[in-house]
Amino acid sequence: MTKHRPFKEVEAERPGFDESFEPHFTKVAEPDFKPGQGLNDLPYSREFQPSRDGFKTIIPENEDKSDIYKMMISGITPRPVAFVSTLGEDGKANIAPISYFNACAHNPPTVMISVTKGKHQDGWKDTNHNILASKEFCISIISESFLEAANYTAIDAPPEVDEWALAGLTQRSSETVKPPHVAESAFSMECHLHHAHELQDDEGNPTHLIILGRVREFVIDPNDPFKILTEKLRPIGRLGGISYSRTTQMVEIPRPVWDEVKDTPEVKEALEKGAKKL
Repeated sequence: MTKHRPFKEVEAERPGFDESFEPHFTKVAEPDFKPGQGLNDLPYSREFQPSRDGFKTIIPENEDKSDIYKMMISGITPRPVAFVSTLGEDGKANIAPISYFNACAHNPPTVMISVTKGKHQDGWKDTNHNILASKEFCISIISESFLEAANYTAIDAPPEVDEWALAGLTQRSSETVKPPHVAESAFSMECHLHHAHELQDDEGNPTHLIILGRVREFVIDPNDPFKILTEKLRPIGRLGGISYSRTTQMVEIPRPVWDEVKDTPEVKEALEKGAKKL
């Protein structure tokens, strides 16, 4: 028996999706932050006081692996989430949403994905099996307008089932690699395999494959190619469990410049006090 109520019952009690909401910029919470200040003055900042009680340390080796998974995906958030599209040895295109994904470098332009074990004879899922075999893949950023379709590509269907068809998404031919990318996406990358590193558990069994991809071509909105506007991209972030986040409010905060602040009283005082310690 499941400990959760049927999701459709829970969802029915929630307000409708706010499609009128426009992503916008605000000030940061503490525009007049002083060096050495630490927490800002938000009313819930007290929950982040370093002196609060109740901290617990967890040794991963002593815990169930599923609990570690739940903790990490709910604590390391929001994570960028994207489609990874590959081509099987039979010529069939595969697609999967991946949230163990991020940028690694811009020179050379390099991205990273990490994919867990699967049902192939070599022990990997379609995604990493296809990448190891073909040395090619595409990454397409997921936006609000096709979150539901993206979620459907994560279905635990047999290998012969076409996730592209289930999602209703469109394959656009790539120019530098054979796998197609997602035509609905406003930002896609065509990648060649640069390096693959196998992670193993304490018993030496392979658990994940970390894949570095060299971006050979970007496929983007032509209006402003070198500045992707978040308020237009409307990217989806991955949270814990089955939760996702929208990018609804943004703040801008310039980095401090040492030569401009090194002689200010606030910086000198903060450095004289030194780092805070418990």
